[in-house]
Amino acid sequence: MTSMAKYGSDYIVDILKALGIEYLAFNPGTTFRGIHESLVNYGSSHPEIVLCLHEEIAVAIAQGYGVATRKPMAVALHDLVGLQHATMAIYNAWCDRAPVLLLGGGSPLDATKRRNAPEWLHAAIVPGNLVRDFVKWDDYVINSASLTDSFMRGYRLATEQPQGPVFLCLDAVMQELPAGEAPEFSCPPDGLAASVLNPDPEVLDRAASLLVKAEMPVVLADRAGRNPGTVTSLVELAELLALPVLDLGKGLNFPATHPLDLTGDSAGLLARADVIMALDVEDLWGFLHRMESDRKKVTDCLKPGCKIIDVSLRDLATKGWVQDYQRLKVADVSLVADTAAVVPQLVKDCKKLLAGGAGPARDERRQWIAKRHAGLKKQWQQQAEGMSADDPIALPWMIRQIWPAIQHEDWVMTTGHGALAEWARRLWVMDKPHQYVASGGIGLGRDMGVAIGAALANRKQGRLVINLQPDGDLLYTPGSLWTAANMRLPVVSVIYNNRCYGNSEYHFGLVAKARGRSEETRGAGTYLDSPVVDFASVARGLGAYAEGPVNRPQDIAGAVARAVKEARKNSLPAVVDVVCRRTDRRTGFM
Repeated sequence: MTSMAKYGSDYIVDILKALGIEYLAFNPGTTFRGIHESLVNYGSSHPEIVLCLHEEIAVAIAQGYGVATRKPMAVALHDLVGLQHATMAIYNAWCDRAPVLLLGGGSPLDATKRRNAPEWLHAAIVPGNLVRDFVKWDDYVINSASLTDSFMRGYRLATEQPQGPVFLCLDAVMQELPAGEAPEFSCPPDGLAASVLNPDPEVLDRAASLLVKAEMPVVLADRAGRNPGTVTSLVELAELLALPVLDLGKGLNFPATHPLDLTGDSAGLLARADVIMALDVEDLWGFLHRMESDRKKVTDCLKPGCKIIDVSLRDLATKGWVQDYQRLKVADVSLVADTAAVVPQLVKDCKKLLAGGAGPARDERRQWIAKRHAGLKKQWQQQAEGMSADDPIALPWMIRQIWPAIQHEDWVMTTGHGALAEWARRLWVMDKPHQYVASGGIGLGRDMGVAIGAALANRKQGRLVINLQPDGDLLYTPGSLWTAANMRLPVVSVIYNNRCYGNSEYHFGLVAKARGRSEETRGAGTYLDSPVVDFASVARGLGAYAEGPVNRPQDIAGAVARAVKEARKNSLPAVVDVVCRRTDRRTGFM
């Protein structure tokens, strides 16, 4: 295409369009005022503006969008205070391996061009230093001639596996100066995307041989489900070899309804396994070991002689400052490769080995797994039913009561909190990879933003987003509801409102018990009941439909059904505030 840009910021808008960027989220800032004006008056608001009340919300939205689509959306951040506001959310996106294109407005690098005191207060010589340890790459662009290369490199690095955020700081003077002679340029997103990283054939053959010959092979899958094709191939491999699969929850890696799914039964299964294959598992050592709360005892969950096959790109995202790479687990077979390439090839290799007559009979194992799967499903349904009258409301019953309202919808679930997702997977019919957009990083304040990003990603398909939302997390960024209302997004947020920081309550109790002190004081600095937050009133004030507080177990289903109806009818966010039990040791949720 030939750019008609008159100013540097016009040219930036052209490049964003050429890259296929659909949305640009921001809280307004003067250091990208040029981009803002160009976007509206030159670009006719394409990419579409997503106006946010906090930079942390803007980045969380991009994180959710990136996880759902595996493509980046853009976020504009005012230098320097906007970037500092955004750092927690950028770290979450990094931990979540989410592709995000971060565009920092840079106060003029040429100090003689700074207009007033704020442009000095908000200036930094190298803004990228603030986030360099948890982005894949950063750059500072001071002239229009460098824009194309910088954007294309940033886009490519953000989308290459393992994916992650990149930061481009765009000098404010460059944005506002004439662009000069507008060059012809081409930057098609498909041409910038790198091919998947393929495995070493010899190492892959060893992995296939181990799986085929194993008496009890087990698959652990964590982020493999972000590529729908990998899920299809994993189902084929599991059915071929009668493999039980444990889904570790960074997405829907395996259909929860499949008879070979044994997610939730890890303790007994790991003790029986003689070969374990880990597919894009974030914390392999942590899953295979158990450390007591007092840190004094570590138990290996595997039986002696169990072989480990580790398929991951974890090593390619390892940095020195942040230790999100987790404790090292040395595998017997290690494949630094993309699971999207490994799993389909394993299917082919294992079929060849089976054709040669290798491997023990698998029918008995298949039957045992299917029977255990059915037993687990029945057990979980009965457990939830047994809590139907609990007061305060129990988490499993709340999750079960949501299902009738959404079972006939085309839906997507989002949450970043383990037990909420675990119980939904146990009690709902979850069998499509797009149905779960997980969020990582474990930093509070991300969940509603991620839900909004997932809604933008699924807007064209008309899907309903169900956000299982803890109360404490929402209190960090309640303004995100305004953005959802402003964008008219059908996001139904069911608030797990236990009126406390449950993790703090749990760990306070552990320490107090270990020290022989009172556990009854654990509410100090933890409970959120003085005053009680009226989430329904907060939501209505920000433009959402709201129900609650719901205090009776029998009232949940009706409230959620009405919320779904209103969200669909008016294309607006809806909030259902469900008041639940605090620490629930029966469900494992804190």
